Amino acid sequence: MCGMPQQPPIRSTPSRPSRPDASMSLITNVMDHSLDDGYAEAAARKKSAGEGGLPKTLRARLGLAAGLVLAALVVTVGAAQARVAAPVVAKERQELIDRIDRETAAADKLEDSVDQLRDDVEARQRQALSHSGGNAQADLAGILAGVTEVHGPGVKLVVNDAKEAGSGGSGNPRETSGFSDTGRVRDRDMQRVVNGLWQSGAEAVSVNGQRLTALSAIRAAGDAILVDNRPLVPPYTVLAVGDGQRLSSRFQDSPDGLYLNALQDNYGIRTAISVESDLRLPAAPSVIVRTARPTAEQTKTGKGTS
Repeated sequence: MCGMPQQPPIRSTPSRPSRPDASMSLITNVMDHSLDDGYAEAAARKKSAGEGGLPKTLRARLGLAAGLVLAALVVTVGAAQARVAAPVVAKERQELIDRIDRETAAADKLEDSVDQLRDDVEARQRQALSHSGGNAQADLAGILAGVTEVHGPGVKLVVNDAKEAGSGGSGNPRETSGFSDTGRVRDRDMQRVVNGLWQSGAEAVSVNGQRLTALSAIRAAGDAILVDNRPLVPPYTVLAVGDGQRLSSRFQDSPDGLYLNALQDNYGIRTAISVESDLRLPAAPSVIVRTARPTAEQTKTGKGTS
C-alpha cells in the first residue's frame, strides 16, 4: 500500500529571549549613546591634536609672547601719538597764558583810568563847592565819608591769629555758627574792634589798607574775613586817625577793648597797640554821592544843588 511521502518534521529554531527594555528603545539609545556624534568627533580631534601637536607649555609661552608683543605695540603707538600731540598742547597752553596776560594788562589799564577819573571828579567837586563857599565843609564831609585821603596822628592796632591756630578743634565757646578753631580771628571780632575805635573817637579807620565808611561791611566767607567783599589775610592792621593817646586809652578801657584782651588771655590771639604820630589812610574806592542838600548859607544866597 502506498502511502503519501513522509515529510521531514519541521524543526523550529529557538528564538532568543527578548530584552526587558526592548519597548524602551529611545531611552536605551540615549543611555547607550549619551554623547552626540559631533561632540565625540570634536573630542577625538582635540585628543589627536594634543597628542601630535605642540606641547602645552610651549603653547603657553607662545601665547604669553604674543600678549607681550601686543602690549608693547599699544604702548609704542600711544607714545607716538603723545609725541605728535605734545606740540599742539604746548601751543594751546602758551596761547592761553598770553591771553591771560593781555586781559590782566587791560584790567590794570582800566583800573588806572578809573582812578584818574575819580581824582578828576573829586577835583571838580571841590572846585564847584569852593565857588559856593562850602569848601571847608566839603573837605570835612569828604574826610568823614571816606572819599578823600587823610593823614595825621592816631593809633595802630595789629590783631593776629594765635600761634597754634589751625583748621581743627573740639569746640568754641565764643562761636555758635559751627567754627571749631578758637585761635582764629573772626569777622565779629574785627567788627567789635572797628566799632570800638569809632566810639572811642576815631575820625577815620582802615583795615589792611582798606578804608572803611559808613556803608562798609565786615563779614566772613569760610575762614576768610571780607571787608567790602575784599578778602583780607592776617595779621589785620587797623589804623585809626585821631587823638592818639586819648584814642588808645579810651579804646582799651571800652567794652570792645576788654573783649579783645579776653580773646588774648583765653584763646592766645595776639594783639599790639601803639600810638603813632602820623598815619596815612587811603580814600575808599567807589564811593557814590546818593543825596545832597544845600547848606544854610547856600539857601540864603539861593545857591546849591539837590
